[in-house]
Amino acid sequence: MSNPGACSACRNGDELDIAFSMAFQPIVDVDKGTPFAYEALVRGPEGQGALTVLDQVTDANRYGFDQSCRVKAIETAMAAGIAQTGARLSINFLPNAVYSPVACIQLTLRTARQHDFPLDRLIFEFTENEQMASPDHIESIIDSYREIGFTVAVDDFGAGHSGLDLFARFTTDLLKLDMVLVRGIDADPRRQAVVRAVVGLCAELDTILVAEGIETPEEARTLRDLGVRYHQGFLYARPAFESLPEIAFAL
Repeated sequence: MSNPGACSACRNGDELDIAFSMAFQPIVDVDKGTPFAYEALVRGPEGQGALTVLDQVTDANRYGFDQSCRVKAIETAMAAGIAQTGARLSINFLPNAVYSPVACIQLTLRTARQHDFPLDRLIFEFTENEQMASPDHIESIIDSYREIGFTVAVDDFGAGHSGLDLFARFTTDLLKLDMVLVRGIDADPRRQAVVRAVVGLCAELDTILVAEGIETPEEARTLRDLGVRYHQGFLYARPAFESLPEIAFAL
C-alpha cells in the first residue's frame, strides 16, 4: 500500500488546514489507584466536539491529519504534565492513513524524542469499526509498532461484528471493551458471562483488558469483580480540554 503524494504531509505534518487540539481522559488502574494512561481525544481549537474536526477529514488530507494528531497529542500531553504522572499516552490512529508503517512513523518518533517522551509509554489504538485495508497491511502496522516498542490496542471491542476475528488474527497488547458490553453489566448476567470469557482469553493471551464507558459505581464494582483491572469512563473523569483531569477513584 503506497501513496507517494502523501509523503510530504506524512513526513512533516504540514499541508493541513484543519484547526484542532486535544482533550485527555484517564484509564485508571483500580488495583493501584493510579492513572495507567491518558487517551488523547480530538477536539476543536476551542474545545468543540470531535465531529466538528472529523467532518473536515477527507481522502485528500487523511494522511496529514493522522500525522498531525500524533504530534498534537504528544505536544499537548507533555504541556499538560503527563511526564510527571508516569502514565502512558494513548493515541487513536487510522490504519488506512498508514501507507508504509516505517515511513509513516518517523514524524511520531522525532516528536517523542524532541519531548523526551519514552516510546514504551505510547499506546496506539485502532478500532474494529473502521473500514480497513487488507488484513496483511494491518498486521504489518501492528508488527512494526510493537517492534519499535509501542503498545498496540484494539478499541471498541464488542461493538462490531468482527471482534473475535480481529482478536484471533492480530497480536495486540491491549483490548478495550466497548461500552455496549459495559452499560448495565451489573444487572445483566449475559453481559457478565461474555466479559468473564473475554477476561479469560486476555489472561491466556497476555493481553491487557480495559473497560471503557463506565458511568456508575455498580458497573465499576461488577467489572472489577470479573477481573477487569483497568477502567475508563465518566465515573472516573470526563475528558479535559488540553489538561489532565482530576480522577475520582470510585472504588
